[in-house]
Amino acid sequence: MQLSTRPARFADSSPTEDLPFTLKDLKDAIPDYCFTPSASRSLAYFFLDIGLISGLYALAYHLNSWLFFPFFWVMQGTLFWALFVVGHDCGHGSFSKHRWLNSLVGHLSHTPILVPYHGWRISHRTHHANTGNIDTDESWYPLSQTTYDRMSGLDKVARFSLFLFVYPLYLFVRSPGRHGSHFLPSSPLFRPSEKRDVITSTVLWSLMVTGLVCVGFHFGAAFLFKFYVMPYLVFVVWLDLVTFLHHTEADIPWYRNDSWYFLKGALSTIDRDYGIFNNIHHNIGTHVAHHIFLNMPHYYLKDATEALKPVLGDYYRESKRSIWSSLWRSNRDCVFVPDEGQTVYFQRYKK
Repeated sequence: MQLSTRPARFADSSPTEDLPFTLKDLKDAIPDYCFTPSASRSLAYFFLDIGLISGLYALAYHLNSWLFFPFFWVMQGTLFWALFVVGHDCGHGSFSKHRWLNSLVGHLSHTPILVPYHGWRISHRTHHANTGNIDTDESWYPLSQTTYDRMSGLDKVARFSLFLFVYPLYLFVRSPGRHGSHFLPSSPLFRPSEKRDVITSTVLWSLMVTGLVCVGFHFGAAFLFKFYVMPYLVFVVWLDLVTFLHHTEADIPWYRNDSWYFLKGALSTIDRDYGIFNNIHHNIGTHVAHHIFLNMPHYYLKDATEALKPVLGDYYRESKRSIWSSLWRSNRDCVFVPDEGQTVYFQRYKK
C-alpha cells in the first residue's frame, strides 16, 4: 500500500509557523455585545426546545402509529441534540452571567438525555484548553501511524465504522489512551474541589436511568423503545457526527510539544453548514469563533464569525460541502497522523 499525502490545495493555508495575529487582535475585531449573554434570551431557547419536545411527545402518544414513529425518532432525537447544545452553553458559562442558573439549566438540559452535566462540562473544558494538541486533547484527536498499525480488526471497525455510536461508551471510559470516567470523582479528569459537582451529576444521571427502567417495567419495553431509546440513539448519532466533523478534516493541523499554543490549537476546527438544521441545533456548526472565545453565546456566533473573517484570512476554515459528503471524505481521508513531526496532518492509505 502507498501512503497518501495531504492534498496540495491546502498547502498555502497551513499554519506551520506563528500566527500573524494575536488573541487580542481577534477580540478587538468582535463587537462587545457578542460577549454578553442574555439570560432571558437563553432561557427562551431552552423553553422553546422543551416545548417542541413536549409537543412531539404528545403528538406521538396520540397517534401511536408505526408510520409516524420513524419521523418522530428523527425529529425528537434532533431536538434532544438541540437541548444538549443549550446545556453546552451552560457548561461554558455563556448561557447567563449567573453560575447557579447555568448549573440548573445545564442539569435540566443534560440529565434527561443521559449526560452527566458536570462530568461532561469538566472534560469539555479539557478539550477546549488543549484543542489541536495530539497528546492532551480530549476528543477526536488523531491516532499515530504506529497506533493504527497495531490496532486489531475489531478496533478498526469500532473506530472507523461504528464511531457515530460511541458517545455513551466515551462517558464511561473516555477516548483510547485516556483514562477515567465522567461519573467517578476519582477520575483524573477532575480536581479534588470538583468532587461534589461530579457526585451531583452522577446521582441525577442514576435517578434518570432508574426512572427509565421503571417506565419500561410499567409500560413495557416496546413503549420505552418507541418513545425514548430510538430518539436517544438519533441524539447520539447527531452528537458524534457533529463533534467528529468539528475537528476531522484533511487540512486541519495537529501539534506536538512546543509547536502548540492555545490560539493555534483553537483554529484547528472548521465551520460547517447543516442546512435546515442550523437554527434547530442553535448554529453549533459555527465552531471556529466558539473555540477562540468559548464564553460567547451561540446566538452571537454568526456575528462574531463575520467580524473575525477579515482578520483570520486564510486561517479561517469553512466547508461548503454537504454534511454527508464531508463525513464520507473525512472518514476516508483522516485515518492517522505521522509518528514524528511537530505540525502534522491526517493521512490515509491508498491501495
